[in-house]
Amino acid sequence: MVLLLIPIAIVSAVGALLAAALVFAERVITNYGDVEVDINGGEKRFTIRGGGSLLENLTLQKIFIPSACGGRSTCGYCKVKVTEGAGPLLPTEEPYLDDAERKAGVRLSCQVKLRNSLRIEIPQELLTIKEYQCTCEEIIDYTYDTKQFRLTFLDGQRMKYTPGQYVQLLSPQYEKSPEEVYRAYSISSDPADETAIELIVRRVPDGICTTYMFDYLKEGDKVRINGPYGHFYLRETNVPIIFIAGGSGIAPIKCMLHHMQNTKNPRKSIFFFGVRSTKDLFLVDEMKAFEETVRVFKFVSVVSQPEPDAKWDGVTGRVTNAASDYLDKQPDAQQYEGYLCGSPGMIESSVQVLAKFGIPEDRIYFDKFS
Repeated sequence: MVLLLIPIAIVSAVGALLAAALVFAERVITNYGDVEVDINGGEKRFTIRGGGSLLENLTLQKIFIPSACGGRSTCGYCKVKVTEGAGPLLPTEEPYLDDAERKAGVRLSCQVKLRNSLRIEIPQELLTIKEYQCTCEEIIDYTYDTKQFRLTFLDGQRMKYTPGQYVQLLSPQYEKSPEEVYRAYSISSDPADETAIELIVRRVPDGICTTYMFDYLKEGDKVRINGPYGHFYLRETNVPIIFIAGGSGIAPIKCMLHHMQNTKNPRKSIFFFGVRSTKDLFLVDEMKAFEETVRVFKFVSVVSQPEPDAKWDGVTGRVTNAASDYLDKQPDAQQYEGYLCGSPGMIESSVQVLAKFGIPEDRIYFDKFS
């Protein structure tokens, strides 16, 4: 067994060295000279040394494009329209672009390299995204792998956001990360409190940003964020709502519920919150409290694999099955709006369930974690 692992380790090491060499060659050895980036027909321009990605160079100019995956081409959020100079479409971009986007010149900015001057178009709303300096005021342990971080704005800053949106948090250089990276986290706090935001974060094994937040970030430390981003928010209609979320996907739903409470929203709503085991449950009391303050609201926690000694007497199984059982009993099921947040697999299963009951695609909204 040991002899078998040795060549695997060698191949892995060689692969890592080759990847590092390619990055070094792209950034240092290869000289593309200075390139100009023209934004929205001259509304903004900047000149910078070529070689890096369009996403990272826009960030250096304090022009923030959403990127939930930090530039790894796994979220598909960092789309911009490139009208000149992008080069051919890459295989890493193809899964995230439909035919109309390809014809329009839409690209993933994390995959477009600055090898020559570019002309790009960015939605006006992204040019208003701001950076905020915060203090990490409080860290709360919810479970063994989930924490809440309360970030208080400095210098009298305030962020105007729509409940359901997210921010990008900067993980600085530290011993396990040689460079700064941004990661996206949904806002979970009560929007009536304009002095701070709260983020519910689940640890990603070996994740650069969650390792920093869980193991290095302390109460009192300064933090940089930018935002807000996203189009995941409650639509202003009168139809009933079904929320479905798993794990830290509870964050934007919690923010929406605060908003419904504050505005005395009369819409009928139900929230199915799915976790694997009872030790993964959190915020149950807070969610139950919303049943008293949000009109016609019900919270249902669902545990897929309760521990034998947990004495769990709640709903067991997949959260999508629980949602399906509920909708099956609703004569007006096709009238619902769906708001979903969680892993790609959970989102896809939830969409299938809602579609089965006649809920049209244009009334299903989701925030899919990368």
